[in-house]
This record gives sequence, structure tokens and C-alpha cells, in this order.
Amino acid sequence: MGISTKEISEVIKERLKDFDASLVATDVGRIVATSDGIAQVYGLQNAMAGELLEFPHDTYGLALNLEEDQVRAVILGEFGHLHEGDEVRTTGRLLEVPVGDELIGRVVNPLGVPIDGKGPLKTSKTLPVEKIAPGVITRKRVDSPVQTGIKAIDTMIPIGRGQRELIIGDRFTGKTTVLLDTIINQKGKDLICIYVAIGQNAASIARVAATLEENGAMDYTIIVAASASDPASLNFIAPYAGCAMGEYFMEQGKEALCCYDDLTKQAWAYRELSLNLRRPPGREAYPGDVFYLHSRLLERAAKMSPAQGGGSLTALPVIETQANDVSAFIPTNVISITDGQIYLQADLFNAGQRPALNVGISVSRVGGDAQTKAMRQVAGQLRLDLAQYRELAAFAQFASDLDTSTRNQLERGARLTELLKQDKYQPIPLAEQVAAIYAGTQGHLDKVPVTRVREWEAGFLRFLKSERPGVLAEIDRKKALDDSLFARLKAAISTFNHQFGVQGYEDVADPAAAAEAQEEPKAEVQPVPKAEVQPVPKAEVKPELKPKASRRKKGE
Repeated sequence: MGISTKEISEVIKERLKDFDASLVATDVGRIVATSDGIAQVYGLQNAMAGELLEFPHDTYGLALNLEEDQVRAVILGEFGHLHEGDEVRTTGRLLEVPVGDELIGRVVNPLGVPIDGKGPLKTSKTLPVEKIAPGVITRKRVDSPVQTGIKAIDTMIPIGRGQRELIIGDRFTGKTTVLLDTIINQKGKDLICIYVAIGQNAASIARVAATLEENGAMDYTIIVAASASDPASLNFIAPYAGCAMGEYFMEQGKEALCCYDDLTKQAWAYRELSLNLRRPPGREAYPGDVFYLHSRLLERAAKMSPAQGGGSLTALPVIETQANDVSAFIPTNVISITDGQIYLQADLFNAGQRPALNVGISVSRVGGDAQTKAMRQVAGQLRLDLAQYRELAAFAQFASDLDTSTRNQLERGARLTELLKQDKYQPIPLAEQVAAIYAGTQGHLDKVPVTRVREWEAGFLRFLKSERPGVLAEIDRKKALDDSLFARLKAAISTFNHQFGVQGYEDVADPAAAAEAQEEPKAEVQPVPKAEVQPVPKAEVKPELKPKASRRKKGE
């Protein structure tokens, strides 16, 4: 059976339809040398700064140094298989990472490759890791809160959606715990979280993933992991990759939260790359553009205007200090970029204050704009009470006798400090925080022993949830406290205090008035002995001088 000429012609025509004769011009160069993750490439005449370069064996790099006769590129990943003379091609593209809802619940490396063993990603959407931050006109004022579930932060250092709040402190002071508590507290809310691990050991990253999984937080979280064993190039681009994934949700009109843990190690990685690229070192051997390294990342956090979709990207960068030195190079850089800082102090941590928050130098520049009205109503008094407590506590170390008012303020401050303590991975809802802080600031804990304050708090919150659930529901619904809610809260506290067996508790606790009442008799008694004592020595001293003088004369 022969094949007709017509059939052959049809087959050829079909093949020609799929044939693409377009020409693509690419620069091709050769590797001159490789060392420490840096490749020197000769022959790439038209390479651009930051352009993605294609190396053999599906390896990629970034062109960072454009020199007169060669290009120095940072290799993204392993480089042991690259040799002198290997071919290198330009791509005309910037580095991109996969984005989309498909990444939620996954653990990926900074290139977007899954490393959790759950199979490949099913997304075709990508975004460049580097992007110009939104302009002033496209932004909106930060006016809605990110509830962390941590009493000390939500009351005194509130974080808003679209804000950049730095978490700074020494090693092992609870910085990662603050991030994880914040992520866990978003369960059931509309915030998508991206946790970026930079330069951590693999065991720590595995613990973080396990903790989030146990608390059901991986349902709305992406983990971008660059471990300490990964090349410096991956530690360098990890925050930008995580930011690009968060920006995708912001551009969709959604709310996203990026946690960078931590940017100190990214600065170390960038310093290593810069020194290997033969860039001139500056202060602490960092390159001259290390400030721009962090500013161009953190400026991408924003609250967008309704015309731009109304989404937001909140940034929580972490900086590790050495011996509580917040005035070092990298800490001062990031402090100047962010909208406030949460300072965790090693001395407080070791003293049992968890979270180890130093309220004195911690600040949020957004302030009450990022709080609900209910929280503002109780938080203002808390700030004042703790400020007075810190001032008086320093004075009391040198004073032997304290008046009643000072003693009362010190005792209340000690109870409020105890009330702010909190176990890790147990964030507290807004309504419960408001109820507990109200009880502390209004003096309802003044008769509770300091050692039993946390026991009182746990029991009171259980009492509210079981016996007075309407109070918590009303606070959640109104997000504000009116006279009716104040009265119901006060009645609930009074009932529970009697059940708890608080000795000497009265429904209305006003320590200032009580102190004035106790000091009134002292003020009346003091002038009486002064008036009686003063004339006595004057009358006695005059006659005693004469015999002494006469005796001396006789002796002479």
C-alpha cells in the first residue's frame, strides 16, 4: 500500500504550522573562574544589573557587578559542578518566584521550590523578587490593627495593617515567639502570613513549621526557608522572595503579614557576597549600600488606597543585637526605617518577665490609630500606671521610708507587670485582654497577692466565658466600652473576687483616695510635736551655759 503525494504534503504543512522561525538574540559568555559562590564571566557585553543568568545544569545566577571586561555573578544555589570554560547565557529577565494561593500551607526555598515533600506547586503565576515600593499617592493611612494576641503589645505598642514594626533583642529573648504568637492569633481572621526564616538551622525551621501545624496556622501561612547551610546568595534573596509572595495578596486587595526572621543574618550574607565581589568595605566591613538593602525591602510594606484595591502588607522584621547594643550599625539602620520597635531585653527575660518587653524604649509610631476604641479606653491608664511604677521603683531603691500613696502605686505596678506576663503560643482574644486590663487598671487586683495574679486572671477569664459570655460577646461586637459594659464588667469582677476569696476587697477601689484618707491624720499630728519641742531646748540651753563658763573661770 503506497503513500500518496497528497498525504505527504498535508503532513508537511501541519508540521510547518508549528515551526517557529523567530530568532532570539542572547549574549553568550564563558566562566573565567568560580569561588565562594561567585562566578567571573567573560563575554557578556549586554548584561544588565540584576539580570538573571543561565548556567549549565539548570543553575541560575544574578549579575551584580558589571565591570569593564567581565561580569561577576552570584550563583543561586550549589556551584561545585560549574567549571572554567562553561557557557553562560543572559535571559533578559529578572529573578522571579512563584506566587498565588497554591503556596499557602507550603514550605519553599527562596526560589519557590517546595522543600516539604508534598509535591510540586500547581501555579503558573510569578512575580519579580525586586520591585519599586508603592508611591505616596497610592497609599492610605494605617487605621486598622493587627491583633498579636499578646497583651503587652496590643495595649501599649499596637501594630497596624501596613505598618513596619521592628522586633529587636539579644539571642534567646523570645523574638521568634512573638512572631509565632502573632501568626497563631490570626486563625479565623483574614490575614495571610508569610514567615521568612533567614540563616537559621534546619532544626529550628522544622520546629517553627511543627508549631504552626499543631496550632492550625499553616492553613493561612507560607514558610520561606533559607537555612544556615544554604549559600549566602539564598539567604540574601529570601526576604525579597517572601515580600513578593505577600505583595501578590496585597495587589489582590487582601491583607498579608510578612515576618522576616531575621534581617541581621541577611546583612551578614550580603556582607559576605559583597566582600567576595571585591566591593569596598565600610563600617563593620558592610558595603556602602547596606542601608538600601533593608530600606528597599521594608518600604514595600504599605496600606493601599481603595482605588488600588485596599490591600495591605505588614512587615515584622527581626534584628538580633549583641549585649543589648541597640546603637550598633544594623540596628540603628533598621530602627530609622521602621515605624517603631519592640525591644525585648535579656535581663527581663532571665527575671521571668515573658514576653521580656522593655516598655520604656519600645514604641509604635502609629499609636492609637491602630487600636480599637475598647483597647484605647483601657490602655491609656495602663501606660500611665506603668510609667509611674518604673519611675517610683527606681526612686524606691534609695528611699528608706515611702508614703502610702507611693506604696500603693508600687504595689499596683507590680500587679500590672504580673498581669502582662503570658505563656507562649497562647494568644489572648481582644475582648479577654480588655476585660483583664480593665480589672488591673481600675484597682480590682489591688487586694490580690502578686503571686496569685496570673491565677486570678485565668480564673476570671474562665468565669467570664462560662458565667458572663454576653459581656465578651458585646465587647467583640461593639469594639468599645459604654457605661452599660463598664457596669457589667465591674459587677462580674466583684462577683468573681468574692468567689476567689480576695481579702479586704471593695467594689470601688480608689488607691489615691484611700492614701489621702490615711495620710490626713499624719498631717495633723506632725505640727503639734514641732510646736512643743522647739521652745523646750531653747529654755534649757541658756541656763546650762552659765555654770559651764563659771567653772572654767574657777579652774583658771
